[in-house]
Amino acid sequence: MHPDLGSLPSRRSTRRPATDQFGPGRGSLDTALWCARQGWPVHPLAPGRKTPAANCQRCRSRPHGPDHCACLREGRWCHGFHAATSDPDLITAWWRRQPHFGVGVACGPAGLVVIDVDAHPAPLPGHGRLLPGIHIPDTVRLDGLRSGFHSLALLAALRGQDDPVHDATTLRVRTPSGGTHLWYRADPAPSARPWRCSTGSGSGRALAWQVDVRAHGGYIIAPGTRTAAGTYTPYDPASSPAPLPGWLAAELERTGHRPAPPSPRTAPAVPARGRAAVAAAGGYRGGAATALAAVLASVTDCAQAPQGTGFTEKLNRAAFTVGGLVGAGRMSPAEAEAALMAAAEHARPGREHHSLRIVRNGMSAGTRRPLYAGALR
Repeated sequence: MHPDLGSLPSRRSTRRPATDQFGPGRGSLDTALWCARQGWPVHPLAPGRKTPAANCQRCRSRPHGPDHCACLREGRWCHGFHAATSDPDLITAWWRRQPHFGVGVACGPAGLVVIDVDAHPAPLPGHGRLLPGIHIPDTVRLDGLRSGFHSLALLAALRGQDDPVHDATTLRVRTPSGGTHLWYRADPAPSARPWRCSTGSGSGRALAWQVDVRAHGGYIIAPGTRTAAGTYTPYDPASSPAPLPGWLAAELERTGHRPAPPSPRTAPAVPARGRAAVAAAGGYRGGAATALAAVLASVTDCAQAPQGTGFTEKLNRAAFTVGGLVGAGRMSPAEAEAALMAAAEHARPGREHHSLRIVRNGMSAGTRRPLYAGALR
């Protein structure tokens, strides 16, 4: 048992009845499960706060990055949004252990871009920092600007667009400090590059003064989460994130919120561990070899993009197919699992717990539909 976080949940299902809309009066567990049903991986926030729950004592005493942390592989909540999951059993175990956790949503894996409009009292910046990259003459008086609501409205007006804060087509959430979170869906295309985070009042990349961007590498507080300052309340309980408007996407691109396209690269081959496991299975020829190579390659190809590749679906389909080979006696279960997990680790490193669950479920279903030689020709 882990010294701080307890044992892993049992595999007995603890799912609650699903609902399609977000409503008032939910507890934190209900909020977390609702988010997971939307396809938004969640992680715990410290009770009453906006920051992630503390790492375990082992991780605190020996600081390290999330890439090689055993806690994540074992289903622990260390390392903030890196631990985010959509697994209802794991979510239920976490929040039952600490019912007062808040709920954070990992924006990148959720495919979200959230525009965080602040209303904090702050001195006005210089003309060059109000709307980065847009020249505002020094002769223009800025006395009436007080918050991110004003700077975002000004940006929209300059582009001939309606103020996004009044966009009733997307999920909008009031924050306890008087700000607003505007939730949008990012481009789901596999070739789409991830959007980056920024702080609107910082000296680096920014969209507008007092307007932050939450995207890949960041998290946002889920609607319904309660902190010591108040509750994050949706404007409309039935709303869901709309696609990111084209003009806002253009502004984010202009202000450096998207990395440069990667240089062309060839599709990754099946990693060495996968090839070794396949070779050890012995003598694949014809349809079996073709099927095995195809499904493993479909998984490893997902390494070319961090999201939007259908990784979960492809891994599940691969596991089902390989399970059929196991059911027909053409591979051993251990060899099949090793090959699939090697491909999954190559495509999505550090997600062993998530991948193993998919592999075992898919193989279990596949073994009931054996793939004999005749079916593979």
